[in-house]
Amino acid sequence: MLIALLSSAVAIALCWAAFANPKIVPRGRQSLGEYAYVFVREQIAKPNLGKDADRWMGFLFTVFLTVLVWNLMGIIPFIQFPLAAHIAFPLVLALTVYGIKVYLGVRHHGVRGYLRGIVHLPGLPGWAYVLYVPLILAEVFVTSLFTHFMRLFANMFAGHVLVAFFSSVGFWFLFERLTPLGAGLGVVGVLMTIVMTAFEMFIQFLQAFLFAMLAGMFIASGLRGEH
Repeated sequence: MLIALLSSAVAIALCWAAFANPKIVPRGRQSLGEYAYVFVREQIAKPNLGKDADRWMGFLFTVFLTVLVWNLMGIIPFIQFPLAAHIAFPLVLALTVYGIKVYLGVRHHGVRGYLRGIVHLPGLPGWAYVLYVPLILAEVFVTSLFTHFMRLFANMFAGHVLVAFFSSVGFWFLFERLTPLGAGLGVVGVLMTIVMTAFEMFIQFLQAFLFAMLAGMFIASGLRGEH
């Protein structure tokens, strides 16, 4: 919970530093903030939401930045725990997106219209709907939620375990049980820790991008009443 509160404070501080006193010609912190905002707008919001992109930018940018800060906590010294590796946090965020998706679908299309838009597939024979309808409803209302939070959780958990393993190997064979034979293994552990940390940083950014992109896709599906 302390890491969650710290993550929120960091995300707010970053936005405040970048946008509290904006200039016509951005420089320094404002330039970095606008670059991040434009990245989310052009790569996540517009491709999925089109003309509704700007309306949902506040939410999508918040989701992206929150998940990114959560993940980066895994490489901060003395913290070193990606918050998304605790399943409750990505689950709650995914449930929030899920609730918005369903709410928008029902509000804009009604319950019947929303369900019809999900299951209707032009050109599909009538008899095939017996198989198709249960599968598509399960995908929209069950599988999509599960994969949304599980992808983030599993990647952060696995990456954290790998970094912890290699760092433990290096510490054990170089400091706890230093021997001529084990020293080489300890050096390998340290080198692999560095490599895996760099790779983990890439995965942390990628998972924040994917989580926000899926959020944009789900919101778009609610607005358009489609799967």
